[in-house]
Amino acid sequence: MADTARTPHPDADWWRQAVVYQIYPRSFADNDGDGIGNIAGVTAKIPYLQALGVDAVWLSPFYPSALADGGYDVDDYRDVDPKLGTLADFDEMSEKLHAAGIRLIVDIVPNHSSDRHVWFQEALASEKGSKARARYVFRDGLGPDGAEPPSDWVSHFGGSAWTRVPDGQWYLHLFAPEQPDFDWSNPEVREDFRTTLRFWSDRGVDGFRVDVAHGLAKDLSEPLRSMPSIPQLELPIDGSSPLFDRDEVHTIFAEWREVFNEYDPPRAAVAEAWVPAPRRALYARPTELGQAFNFDLLRQDWDAAGFRKTIAENLALSEGSGASSTWVLSNHDVVRHRSRYGLPQGIGTEGLDRWLLADGAEPVVDDEAGLRRATASTLLLLALPGSMYLYQGEELGLREVPDIPRDQLADPIWLRTGHTLKGRDGCRVPLPWSRTRDASGGSSFGFGRGGAHLPQPDWFGEFSVEAEDADPDSVLNLYRTALRLRREHQGAETLEWVDAPGGDHDVLHLRRPGGWEVVTNFGTAPVPLPAGQVLVASQPLDGETLPGETTVWLHV
Repeated sequence: MADTARTPHPDADWWRQAVVYQIYPRSFADNDGDGIGNIAGVTAKIPYLQALGVDAVWLSPFYPSALADGGYDVDDYRDVDPKLGTLADFDEMSEKLHAAGIRLIVDIVPNHSSDRHVWFQEALASEKGSKARARYVFRDGLGPDGAEPPSDWVSHFGGSAWTRVPDGQWYLHLFAPEQPDFDWSNPEVREDFRTTLRFWSDRGVDGFRVDVAHGLAKDLSEPLRSMPSIPQLELPIDGSSPLFDRDEVHTIFAEWREVFNEYDPPRAAVAEAWVPAPRRALYARPTELGQAFNFDLLRQDWDAAGFRKTIAENLALSEGSGASSTWVLSNHDVVRHRSRYGLPQGIGTEGLDRWLLADGAEPVVDDEAGLRRATASTLLLLALPGSMYLYQGEELGLREVPDIPRDQLADPIWLRTGHTLKGRDGCRVPLPWSRTRDASGGSSFGFGRGGAHLPQPDWFGEFSVEAEDADPDSVLNLYRTALRLRREHQGAETLEWVDAPGGDHDVLHLRRPGGWEVVTNFGTAPVPLPAGQVLVASQPLDGETLPGETTVWLHV
């Protein structure tokens, strides 16, 4: 059991207001020329991360994988993909990150393994009803010959969530067929993952991002209940879904918390749980994971009232659960927020899918507005209580790449939907480090001498680290300045809303402890600039007014 009587470590709460930088390792930096980013590439860029000013790195999956789903199909949870390096490379990266004052969070993928995992291979080679099959979800099919899937459950990536094996049984996969779901009612599964948590914690990992945290516990009682669609943030708030956000999942994370608390300081964790806000707070309780991602702003238009409502609701939820809130505008699963904000408001998920399928040609993106709104929203969120999760490349102001040639798309969504949905490759294009393609001796913009596993467009050079580093007005230097000032001014996890002059509904004004004030003008017309010393602004200021679609930090 966890020792709850000991004196808390002085750094136990480091995560509460941290700025965490997500690295998608295959697209971050490649130092061996094979076109795929690797662990040594991350290590080589630690000075860049330190200069940026982040508190922690979240490393997306780096485990051995066939890449059926970008590394989220894990062959071995306690090793490094040979294409990305070795455990020794991981240890070196961890050591050097910590030496630079940067903590390390790793992705853990507990809902499913790869179909190449030793357990699943054993299950395929074993008979029906065997111990090996009980680690996963195997069922007989419906119909007189069992040729119909056991239920109408569908995959996130399209098609049935069931695949038949040669002896006639079917196995469950809520994602790709190469990602069979574990049965988390099995004690062996639960114990093995606790071993994995200790394995990485013993190597100095500071925390875990828990993939599909709301999906582990399932109602597998017969007959299997109907659920012919996969809702996002539209689940019932009573835990009654057969597949997601069931009350039983919280016993799993209570067991994980006992493991986290074996370490000093306790290991941190954050849940990826696409569930309604009131239910999300359950995952963030101190007796469980401690934090849960707030994805509400990924669906929020550029609108002052909507932002204020989302901010207020999530701060209240965090306070009630004892957690701190999280703020996210981009990640490896969504269209980059510069492009989202440049598209017509209200376009929604289906509109984004149509835009991607049109290679970004229709509707036309207002890129200047997208950049203004992206930087203004980032400055606003960086000033809030709680932690901020940044996605690699957003600090360069990168746009989505919607026109990747179709024969180079790698996302299983593209394949599983019969080429009707493009998927997530457009936000996973490797980062540009140099202004020209030949700077690294190859065809990429400094990513690696062997090119890049997804093609970098010609316009990437002007968004490169090299191009932006020396430009005082670049997005990169805006992020650097904001992160430095945040560290200097961040105080207690409180804020006070300030009424905008004349009740302007397009302006959000908030006050943080210590005389730190933040004003965002969501409108297009300039508004009066409140008194105070300007610390940083997302756009150049002109005299005594705050331009439209701009955020300013003031010290008063």
